Amino acid sequence: MGETILFTIFSGPILIVAVVILLAIIRQVNQYERGVTFTLGKYTNTKAPGWRIIIPVLQIMRKVDIRTKTVDVPEQEAITKDNIPVGINAVIYYKIVAAEKAVLEVENFYYAISQLAQVTMRNAIGRVTLDELLKNRAEISQGIQEVVDKATDPWGIKVENLDLKDIVIPQDLKRTIAKEAEAERERRAVVIKAEGEVMAAENMVKAANMLSSATGALHLRTLQSVNDLSSDQSNTTIWMMPIEILRAVEQWGEKTGVETKALNKKA
Repeated sequence: MGETILFTIFSGPILIVAVVILLAIIRQVNQYERGVTFTLGKYTNTKAPGWRIIIPVLQIMRKVDIRTKTVDVPEQEAITKDNIPVGINAVIYYKIVAAEKAVLEVENFYYAISQLAQVTMRNAIGRVTLDELLKNRAEISQGIQEVVDKATDPWGIKVENLDLKDIVIPQDLKRTIAKEAEAERERRAVVIKAEGEVMAAENMVKAANMLSSATGALHLRTLQSVNDLSSDQSNTTIWMMPIEILRAVEQWGEKTGVETKALNKKA
């Protein structure tokens, strides 16, 4: 009986101490994390997700999130190849593929990626003109991504995507670009109109040649025009008699003895 009471008295504190020790040495690594373990200051291994035992004092573990992260690169002032100042910002999507490298090779990978992207963007903008920057934004973004991705490989980081969000140009330059675009549209309109007139003239020449080469075709075209005009009662048509008809009338009058002055006056 006494031994049972004694065991009960001592088992309670021992159990509490065991629970405390167990809680102190167990660390939980979530599915989206990896645990980089150091023993006496030296890298030991990388823990997979689950409950992992870490010996206090002798070991420490640093958790690294391996999910895709976003870095918003602030607006940067850059000078294009044709000496035009522009403001440009970007967003980077990256993912840690080697947690131990992200901890051992760089102090703060988030800050390092942001600074690297800023420098790379300024260098890339300096190699292109403003027109190339505005037209080939996707290609320039792809080039910057490749440079940043290559530079971050030793850190165990994979740059999945990099997009240039906005390109800010001076207001006076915006007005100049708008005027240039308007002038270009007007030029195209004039050219199109001139080409249409040329085509119309060519078709008229072809039509004139066809009418002149066919006997009676011109008279038929004249009658068709008269028919078109007569369909609208609001139109008034004045006919001027051709000189050939007047001469024919005069000759007829000479032969028949009929006075043709009145006809000439009416004509």
